[in-house]
Amino acid sequence: MQKKLYFCTMQRRFLLISALWGWLFAFPVTSNPLTPTPFNIDEVILDIYNAVTEFGEVDYEQLQTDLYTLHESPIDLNNTSDEELTQLYFLSPQQIDAILAYAYRHPFESLYELRLIPELADYEIRDLLPFVQITNNQSPITNELYAKEVFAKAHHEIITRIDARNIEAYEGTDPIYTQFRYRFDFRRRVTFGVQLRRPAGGFARDLQYGAYLQLNDIAPHLHTLVAGNFQASFGQGLVLAPVFHAGKSMYVTSIGQQREGLRYYSSVDGQGLHGAGAALRWEWNKTTRLDVSALYSMRRANDSTWHHLLGANLTLRHKKLQVELTAIENIWSDSIHPYTNAKYNRHYFRGRNQAVIGASFRYNHGWFDLFAELATAQNNEIINQQSKITNSKWGIGLIVGSRFYPTSGVSLIALYRYYSPYFDNALGYAFSETSRLGDENGGYLGFDITRLRNWRFIGYGDIFYFSGYKYGLGDATRTLGYDAMAEAQYHSNQKSEIKNQKYWLALRLRAKQKGEQATYSARFLFDWQRNGWSLRTTLDANLTNQKSTITNQQSIPYGLSLAQDVAYDFSTPYTLHPTPLSIRLRLQFFDAQNWSNRIYLYEHDVLYAFSIPAVYGLGGRAYLCLRWQIIPQLALYFRASETVYARKWAAAHSRPLTRTDLHLLLRATF
Repeated sequence: MQKKLYFCTMQRRFLLISALWGWLFAFPVTSNPLTPTPFNIDEVILDIYNAVTEFGEVDYEQLQTDLYTLHESPIDLNNTSDEELTQLYFLSPQQIDAILAYAYRHPFESLYELRLIPELADYEIRDLLPFVQITNNQSPITNELYAKEVFAKAHHEIITRIDARNIEAYEGTDPIYTQFRYRFDFRRRVTFGVQLRRPAGGFARDLQYGAYLQLNDIAPHLHTLVAGNFQASFGQGLVLAPVFHAGKSMYVTSIGQQREGLRYYSSVDGQGLHGAGAALRWEWNKTTRLDVSALYSMRRANDSTWHHLLGANLTLRHKKLQVELTAIENIWSDSIHPYTNAKYNRHYFRGRNQAVIGASFRYNHGWFDLFAELATAQNNEIINQQSKITNSKWGIGLIVGSRFYPTSGVSLIALYRYYSPYFDNALGYAFSETSRLGDENGGYLGFDITRLRNWRFIGYGDIFYFSGYKYGLGDATRTLGYDAMAEAQYHSNQKSEIKNQKYWLALRLRAKQKGEQATYSARFLFDWQRNGWSLRTTLDANLTNQKSTITNQQSIPYGLSLAQDVAYDFSTPYTLHPTPLSIRLRLQFFDAQNWSNRIYLYEHDVLYAFSIPAVYGLGGRAYLCLRWQIIPQLALYFRASETVYARKWAAAHSRPLTRTDLHLLLRATF
């Protein structure tokens, strides 16, 4: 009887949603013109993703976890720190300092006061709103934690996910991907999580699992305690850096900014650290503090070798000056060597023990911000290739940079880096043209202008030089390259937003040359939002100039892509009968002649998942993404995507005609 009543209730709910869908399409949605446009967390995250998609190596799963955690437990602007605001990757150091200075002079009484900070533009405030709040409690966080309060007021999240990936391409193998996640969070002071997943494919059947625990300010002077999967980041990243690092991105003046300290790592892809770490803090006032951190990690380097890591950091901050010392010791259970004897990896580390030491500083003086780090890494030089005789060498890594703020709304940055050929540190993720530090010399200039009303102009120029062989450059040595980008944006004004409508246009031009290959690309984007509707048009085009290895002739292949996004959020507060349902649809057509002409475009996916496929060839792609909040504690996410290639192109390149993915996720919170 209970099951029958349950199914009747579900049928009624389904009919009600279907009727409401038809009613919403039949009649226009009205709204209160005096009510400002609300933020949409999914669209905010989409904008952040689009800013870093094409430029750097980014752990999007960790990024999305961080942003959703901050959305559920917002930062209190009256009781925050630079360390906490750095979690918002889109804020520049100047903006962080401006927010702290405003809160120090007189506490915030309303979020509308963010408009009084000249360093924040209106569209930047919109991105900030989902992650901050104002409370009346001006007292600092106390160290006392009571078990009854922690478990009574904590946030619990359980997620189960099932994917059917590349169904047509996985013939004869298992295309099913499964995942289970549990997360416990109490005001970001007590965070615990566990994750299990089983990858798809015939060669990845082993179960992957991981867990993490992070405790903040649980005892006097004990600032952070982490265990399980975690990350560590200090200085500019030459010694230790997190898996997430934006590198070159649309946040031009945020280059060289890292979220420092120890923190949990929610993924199980093996990229983080596995062990424990602790950070002690002595704080004399709001401008003077001393942090001492220590960590230990143990993980598999390969099937037969274990990697042990010992690390320590000392950070002193006094007013506008911050000084750091970082040291790590890598110990392998067996001597490691590169898998191949290719020319590009001849300076990769070989041996069983490696020490890396670095010192960094930052000095902020209002209109300029200086930062630098100098590090040295132990390495070995091969003297005799046949007998593998080596000689100890020490590589040098250096980053020096400065941000300038000559006037409100104008930000400039200059950065120089030098990594000697023997500077090889697999745990370092500093600003670089390549994914692995070493043998690079370069200079970077960038600007971000928001002074003009509704307009934003950003851009950078980067020149780099490699003295030896690099992966992907063949036998080329002494390679000189460049990377330049410029973008103009126009954002809707306040008058338009009072009518619950906002839009923005962007045009991006980019030119890059590395070795004998040059790439020129352009992107035009138009985004319009009104009363829950969102329309986004993206046009991409590129040209590559490269020499054929067969005919030794220059060719200029091209890449084109046109994508149209349509989204509607039924949970907008302007509907008379809000329903917890959102839908997102994309249609994309592409014609990219070669792999070098591939086009990356971020796609919506289920929660804590990301999809940034590289499309090339001739064909089309479409996806449908749904979110249904069944009840406040239970949500269902579904995504279906398919890529269809032109028949002649698929036959000529031995590719399947279609590729289909299905994602299903169920989320329970309490």
